[in-house]
Amino acid sequence: MADPEKAAVPTNEEEMSEEEMEDDDEEGGGRKQLVDKLMKDPQSLPVVVKKRIKALKKIQLKYTELEADFYKEVHALEVKYDKMHQELYEKRRTIVNSEHEPNEEECDFPSDDEDEKDLSKDMEEKAKIEDKEESKVHDFDENTKGIPEFWLTIFKNVDLLAEMVQDYDEPILKHLTDIKLKFHDEPMGFTLEFMFTENEYFTNKTLTKYYEMKCAPDKDDPFSFEGPEIFKCKGCTIDWKKGKNVTVKTIKKKQKHKSRGAVRTITKTVQNDSFFNFFNPPPVPEDPSEEMDEDTQALLTADFEIGHYIRERIVPRAVLFYTGEALDDEDFEEEEGEEGEEGEDDEEEDDPDYDPTKDKAGKDQQPAECKQQ
Repeated sequence: MADPEKAAVPTNEEEMSEEEMEDDDEEGGGRKQLVDKLMKDPQSLPVVVKKRIKALKKIQLKYTELEADFYKEVHALEVKYDKMHQELYEKRRTIVNSEHEPNEEECDFPSDDEDEKDLSKDMEEKAKIEDKEESKVHDFDENTKGIPEFWLTIFKNVDLLAEMVQDYDEPILKHLTDIKLKFHDEPMGFTLEFMFTENEYFTNKTLTKYYEMKCAPDKDDPFSFEGPEIFKCKGCTIDWKKGKNVTVKTIKKKQKHKSRGAVRTITKTVQNDSFFNFFNPPPVPEDPSEEMDEDTQALLTADFEIGHYIRERIVPRAVLFYTGEALDDEDFEEEEGEEGEEGEDDEEEDDPDYDPTKDKAGKDQQPAECKQQ
């Protein structure tokens, strides 16, 4: 049976008269003019209409306030379940750091390797020879304890973190044994705790990064509210051992005396690129109305993004970032987005009414992106 709604709609543009198409264009243009006029001069509306809009905005504000309450309850749930997660994180820590050797039952998890058929003896011998010829990716063997360099490997696998890690950071990060996540209720926020074994670089056993969040509509701009957001963070002091501070470097400069012409060399200490600058973020002004310079704003924005990513992705799914499986998922999501964009182009190319022989621009001109300079 035919759909009465579909039957009422023309199947293509040829069934619409030129007059109907012109009417649609005029109606669309009229709407745009009205919107433009309202944006430029909202006071031009009749008083009764303006009062109704105010009533709608008051309703919208109430919705925004309820939305904030919703997010607060979500955070309370996160705090509740975090207590359960901590037990799992602790089990992970003991296995990674060779404090606990999992038994057969704990290791009973399907993997792709176990689904493959056993190699024949000839294939096994061939594999052994090839293994000897190839350079080793790691030095692990049956006597290896725990999972060495677990967190360093994760940092190097994730682009967002790998950009921060310098070559001279890696020997220090080999001492990183765990990253703990702790949620806070009042004020809303969370703390990241980076646990280290004793090392030659600093005396701290734990480095912390605290993030504070706000979950309330802004009084001056309440309709911009989109949920909880990080608005400030605080690092910690790293007690570096003498000569081991990788966050600073010493440079020498020559200065020439203006009148005497004598030249002297001065030594200056400047900041050095390092992952450990993460624990020394720029301060956030106490006065929210105080403006920050663009560089500080950019640093804090990047810092908040990294802190959120470690909290939301790295800590809960650490083993999947170690194996690279979580990275594959993220790459797949990006590829899906790219394919979607390509699909739109394909629709244009597959237009049944398109005749390339009549397209003079297509024959005689290059696309804008390919113009010769």
